[in-house]
Amino acid sequence: MTTLSSPAASTPSGQRWAWLPRQGTWKYHLLLLSLGIFVLGPLGGVTASYMNFSLGFFVGGQVLAGLLGSVVTLGYGAEGKHGANFIQTSAASVAGLSAMGVLIQAMVWMGMPQPPVWQLMLYMLCIGMLGAGVGMLYTPILVDKLQLPYPSGFAVANILRALTDPVLLRRSVAKLGTGIGAGLLGGIAAAKLPFMAAIELSTSTLGAGLLVGARIGIPALVAGLTGWALIPYFISIGWLHEGDPARKIMFLIALGTIMGAAIIDLSLIFWQAWQRLTGRAPAPAQSQEAWKRVDTRRVFSWVAFWAVAVVCTGHFVLGQPVGYLVFAVLLVFLFAMVNGISQGISDSNPISSAFVVSVVMMAALGLKDPAIGLMAGTVLLVSVSVAGDMQQDRSTGARLGTSRTLQFRYQVAGIVVGAIVAVGFAKLFMAAYPVLLLDQTVMKAGEQPAEWSAAMTYKFVGVLRSLTDDKPYQRTAIWVGVGIGFAVELARKLLKRNAGYQRFVASGKGGFATDFVLDAVLLPSPYAWSFGGFVNLNTSAWFAIGGVISSAVNSLPKAKPQAGDTVVPEDMSDTSLIGGGLIAGDALAALGLGIAGLLGTVLAGG
Repeated sequence: MTTLSSPAASTPSGQRWAWLPRQGTWKYHLLLLSLGIFVLGPLGGVTASYMNFSLGFFVGGQVLAGLLGSVVTLGYGAEGKHGANFIQTSAASVAGLSAMGVLIQAMVWMGMPQPPVWQLMLYMLCIGMLGAGVGMLYTPILVDKLQLPYPSGFAVANILRALTDPVLLRRSVAKLGTGIGAGLLGGIAAAKLPFMAAIELSTSTLGAGLLVGARIGIPALVAGLTGWALIPYFISIGWLHEGDPARKIMFLIALGTIMGAAIIDLSLIFWQAWQRLTGRAPAPAQSQEAWKRVDTRRVFSWVAFWAVAVVCTGHFVLGQPVGYLVFAVLLVFLFAMVNGISQGISDSNPISSAFVVSVVMMAALGLKDPAIGLMAGTVLLVSVSVAGDMQQDRSTGARLGTSRTLQFRYQVAGIVVGAIVAVGFAKLFMAAYPVLLLDQTVMKAGEQPAEWSAAMTYKFVGVLRSLTDDKPYQRTAIWVGVGIGFAVELARKLLKRNAGYQRFVASGKGGFATDFVLDAVLLPSPYAWSFGGFVNLNTSAWFAIGGVISSAVNSLPKAKPQAGDTVVPEDMSDTSLIGGGLIAGDALAALGLGIAGLLGTVLAGG
């Protein structure tokens, strides 16, 4: 697993463009915030909305906003990386919430009456603020202690370092540019060429594989192949029907494996904390790094306030039952951790799976009303998405040494704007493309619109309609996953900590090869394995291919550095630059396709 390198202290290189406001002033923050929430955020919102309506998943706005934002902050020299990070933090919040318009699409498909726009905006605002607080609360665990790589956050850090520092730019521009160009062409080809669509080419997924390596990439393919092989068995026991894809049930098992593994990891973390509280273990030295300091009491207060606000808004404004709202808020604390780990390892935040599982769990408590399920599930969907963005942004900040407190403030500003434009983007796309109003869950295979699969909405409507037909096997699948994840992670922990095994791995090629096969195939990390349960087999294959390429390239002998060579951050490898470029290029392709589609529809209608 890639570890975060400590941001090295850097000497301010001086401001290149005199017309830019001085760093740290209110004019400086006003400039960055305006660019983030009014320019790059809406651009990312178009991208995220287009991808969610057409595909059912979206590339996070971090990479796109970081790439474009660094063009402005280039005038601040090497220290401009922090300004660009602030821009992408706020812009990504706008873009991430914009993708949540699929909730309104689900209401349309199910024929539900839509609440007034202001009520939906207020509800999403409260949920977003809760997600931001929970995300910040978990940062010390996921980013600092577990040191998860967060592939897109990793890519953003490399892009910002390269584009704001002329020395690093000269070394990195060819590799970064190659990745962006390939990602752009691949994204357009995947959308326009039937052959590319058939093989489900995803340059962002390939890029994520390049960032994480084979030990994380291959397990996803193993999971995909496992699900494919088990289709006949799942059909025989009634968990699938003829023609169903494996992931229709595998995503429940996959989410369960993350939860099972998280039980082990969280138990260890809480045990260590208890040891320190009781004086049985020395407390770790307090970090003196100013950028990392956060007032924990304020974070707890923030979380408590917005948790109450979500319940009050949902009950008094939208008329939803308090009990299910409270249950949904409690689930946020579980899934923000579980999904955060998944995103940190595989770049996949299974937010739709969190929604589905929350509805399945509420059904077990007696829920029968789809409208209540949608509104309560929205708490999970939006908050876990925002919390994942928070962790990804903090992982970028950890590599750059950016102030966490300031990043939090920028994210909050983005959430305010995002809650407003989310409803606007949903109505804009459904007005521009009336086909989005058609309920695909009642269409035959030949009637499905080719360019608008809306897979996330499809999943939501399917599980909400199942409330009147409870499926106990769905809960069984989750528990099967929990058992597998718990057992595998426990076995991995015991084996990896065994002194004899450690000596064997370090003994030579045989030990290394054995450890690799165990990590990648025989006893893979449940967090890495789970990605293959959330996506189609072809997608997990692209992820694995990227991982294999990355590990193969990085294992080649490297030339020894010579006197006068540029010193680059330890984690800024060639494969990470190309991988980050692929993710950025795919985001640019989605942005171009989304804008072109909207403009074409508007002009044709005029």
